[in-house]
Amino acid sequence: MIRTLTISVLALTAWSQAFAGDSKIAPDLMRRDGNDTVNVIVQYHQAPAERHHQKVLARGGYHRANLHTVKAAAYTLPAAAISALAGDPDVAYISPDRPVQAAAAGPVIPDYKLQAVTADIAQKYGWTGAGIGVAIIDSGIADKPDLHNASGFEVVYAQNLIVGGSAVDGYGHGTHVAGIVGGTGGHSAGTYSGIAPGVKLINLMALDKTGASTDSVVIAAIQRAIQLKSQYNIRVINLSLGRPVFESYTLDPLCQAVETAWKAGIVVVVAAGNNGRNTSAGTDGYATITAPGNDPYVITVGAMKPEGTASRADDLIASYSSKGPTLFDHVVKPDLVAPGNKIVSVKANGTLATTYQSNTLDSEYFLLNGTSMATPLVSGAAALLLQQNPSLTPDQVKARLMKTAYKAFPASSSATDPVTGVTYTSQYDVFTVGAGYLDVWAALNNADLAPMTALSPTATYDAASGNVYLVFDSTAVWGTNALWGSTAVWGTNALWGSNALWGSNALWGSNALWGTTAVWGTSGTQGFTAVWGTTAVWGTGQPASESINILIKGEN
Repeated sequence: MIRTLTISVLALTAWSQAFAGDSKIAPDLMRRDGNDTVNVIVQYHQAPAERHHQKVLARGGYHRANLHTVKAAAYTLPAAAISALAGDPDVAYISPDRPVQAAAAGPVIPDYKLQAVTADIAQKYGWTGAGIGVAIIDSGIADKPDLHNASGFEVVYAQNLIVGGSAVDGYGHGTHVAGIVGGTGGHSAGTYSGIAPGVKLINLMALDKTGASTDSVVIAAIQRAIQLKSQYNIRVINLSLGRPVFESYTLDPLCQAVETAWKAGIVVVVAAGNNGRNTSAGTDGYATITAPGNDPYVITVGAMKPEGTASRADDLIASYSSKGPTLFDHVVKPDLVAPGNKIVSVKANGTLATTYQSNTLDSEYFLLNGTSMATPLVSGAAALLLQQNPSLTPDQVKARLMKTAYKAFPASSSATDPVTGVTYTSQYDVFTVGAGYLDVWAALNNADLAPMTALSPTATYDAASGNVYLVFDSTAVWGTNALWGSTAVWGTNALWGSNALWGSNALWGSNALWGTTAVWGTSGTQGFTAVWGTTAVWGTGQPASESINILIKGEN
């Protein structure tokens, strides 16, 4: 699940208005009363030193943690001191140490997640992710039979980044995620196997027993994964968590942390969020991708519904899966979709299993829903590709997974929430399904080596024509001038036919995403000004009760 917190839109106080124009201060920090004491992350132009900590101390604050991965430190200080601190020329940006939440949103037998993404075929040919380290930054991992392979417990390293001590899963989310990545399925004779049962799991506990955390703790976990990369061959980080977007990814410290990991040679896979039903801002669920899934480097994953069959032909998008484009930067997300609804995996005796006993299959398995469950399928797929070819870069892994994704979708589908009875209709556009449905066997049979970056493109809205166009980074492999072999991958001579997702007249082709009568066209029904406007906000957010319904009940 990505369970996001409800955001209240507060009236600006006179204190906040005093520095409302300061570009160094995050907009949600400006709303804090000057009498408050706040936890913040201060990014500097260079790694902070003792002299920087002393300046905070002099203003009544104290130093909580170093976050050198993003040239930052975490502090607690009076809100009234923030404006003066922002005046320090060494300070690049100040943001709250924001809350982060796990991204998971009746038992179903059998589980067809592996068949849906052709991972069952990959396993038959011996691809298990052996030797690849996958860092699970989540609520911890319990010692369970399905997480033991021939070499013993798959967790080769564990650390509690919250308070120290044990990293045993007290919530149940991290163990479920770990089982989707690397569970052996031993207790179920392989029925509930993970996608890469040969991987080494690195347990970096960053969520508490309620599934909650903060930016600084998650950043510290990412920082630790980078430090341990060589020791445990960590090539993948799984982040089945997120929070709302408050500024450009270029300023957000959480996004900067995942970029650092990516540039260090680690594939970062992030949940898109479970806010696709959020209509509070008038966008029909568009522009609800959560951070750090809004970063163009990472692989951002939405959720599909396997529909209780082994065939993927009848699979549909989960209406709660968050949609792009991202707020502020309008990055095209998600990048991929994968099964995330009614997914069975390893059960930990934590808060979720205790509170929602109806989702328990037996002593070892539990059912959850959400983009949290789709994300580890892509993480496992990345591990398989890296086992096959350890020299692949994160960009090459991302490009290969996106290029080979299954691209046959209906035009639209509807789903009814089993609790509220409300029906939701989803369109299968690029902001809903991205490059398509994860296809592991197709990716393993592809030999392309992207020579450039795989930055997700951005979208731009042309008010005059009512059309939305893609803008490619000049360094990205799918830019119209970037060659992959003899033709441009996603340019006007795309490798797919004219009726495919990336055909010359399709979503990622040379023409506009939508015509004047389409979703965001001038005759469309959606509030495109809310998506593209400079003051776009999350509105009232998704109620916590609905987030729990998604996590536990899923969607029919």
